[in-house]
Amino acid sequence: MSIYREYDIRGIYEKELNEQSVVRIGYTLASKISGEYVAVGYDARSHSPILFEYLVRGLNAGGKKVLDMGLVPTPVNYFTNYQEWNGITPSASVMITGSHNPSEYNGFKITVDKSPFFGEDIYALGRECEAMGTVPHVERNVAKIDALTRYIDFLVEEFQHLKGMPTRIVYDCGNGVAGVVTERIFGALELTTKGLYIEPDGTFPNHHPDPSDEHNLEDVKKLLEAEGDIAFAYDGDADRIAVLTHKNNIKGDMMALLYSMKMDKPIVIGEVKCSQVMYDELAKRGATAIMYKTGHSNLKVKMKETNADLACEVSGHVFFKNRYFGYDDAIYATLRMLELIHDGIDLDAELAKLPQVFSTEEIKVKTTESEKFKIIDKIKELLKNPPADFPLIKDIIEVDGVRINFEDGWGLVRASNTTPVLVTRFESTSKDTAKFYENAVNQLIQKAKNLL
Repeated sequence: MSIYREYDIRGIYEKELNEQSVVRIGYTLASKISGEYVAVGYDARSHSPILFEYLVRGLNAGGKKVLDMGLVPTPVNYFTNYQEWNGITPSASVMITGSHNPSEYNGFKITVDKSPFFGEDIYALGRECEAMGTVPHVERNVAKIDALTRYIDFLVEEFQHLKGMPTRIVYDCGNGVAGVVTERIFGALELTTKGLYIEPDGTFPNHHPDPSDEHNLEDVKKLLEAEGDIAFAYDGDADRIAVLTHKNNIKGDMMALLYSMKMDKPIVIGEVKCSQVMYDELAKRGATAIMYKTGHSNLKVKMKETNADLACEVSGHVFFKNRYFGYDDAIYATLRMLELIHDGIDLDAELAKLPQVFSTEEIKVKTTESEKFKIIDKIKELLKNPPADFPLIKDIIEVDGVRINFEDGWGLVRASNTTPVLVTRFESTSKDTAKFYENAVNQLIQKAKNLL
């Protein structure tokens, strides 16, 4: 059951994701899909095509026909749900990807009726898979579709106004799957680009494909310094982006502030790790800012519910409903960022106008799967009567874990939905104050652990 996660299915190839388990997943998932067709794509990992065949067997046995899009980024997989293929619109899609995990991992991101399949739906699917017997063999029923070209043509058409812009663009695909679209899109738009590690290689020989880790950005930073005006980096399946200028590594919450400049009073959803600066600045502009749970599936559902224009995670998931379909797409986010530059916006100058705060990176506190949510509950209890030396609390937000607003900043503790850790983050007007908040909250975490 450990492979069935909050947002997706994820595990180690052969050990957890093997022929038996994946065929069962396909067969059981088929029963959750009302229509006849499921579109399936996969990332650059060497075992992704093997898992594709196992999944197809299960889906076919469950009565579904498969549309095979081959090697594609995750956003292309999402895009397929909004397209017709010879009169057929898929009822669901599955992306076979390990995202930014080490090369031995793989997994499945599932969309059903244009909505993420996650949370209890995945856990229930897991329970059914664990309880079932042998899956029958049926004839293979797969039709190829060229989703990649359809997606590229769509984006090239949407961003024709960027054609030939002089900005020097450097980027790092990290040997993930972004490289199968970047060259074709940038080439068609006649942009001045230089890319690193474009060739998809699921062993990730140059660096880990996780742009939220500063170490993985070292090469593209050097290239930016030598030859570029702006830099982009992508994770393994290209649904997450890093944006770098000569002065800033622009996190997802600050990207949202920049993107929303070109929107008229937008509804913008952020997660609990987003800077208070983002929420305050959006409110000043007359936008509607909503704080919600972390997780790409959570944000997609909330966007649909609120008809939001934009959503973001600090880690670089950016979701556009404004002029797009409402899912996280790092390639589309790249073009929207270039559009801001094309329209004369100086990214660094806009960021310099914002209130200056100190924000920590995510700080992870190790715990266990069985205890992480219990600790959060215990912290909520302790905060009803906090220690005498605890910083003055203005208010507490419990939408996802505990976000404590203090006089000069905030602290967050939430249980990760995917790993046995607590995730903390702190922000204040000064580094010392942020550290003070961090120490106070860490003492509270320790006290909560001791009380279990």
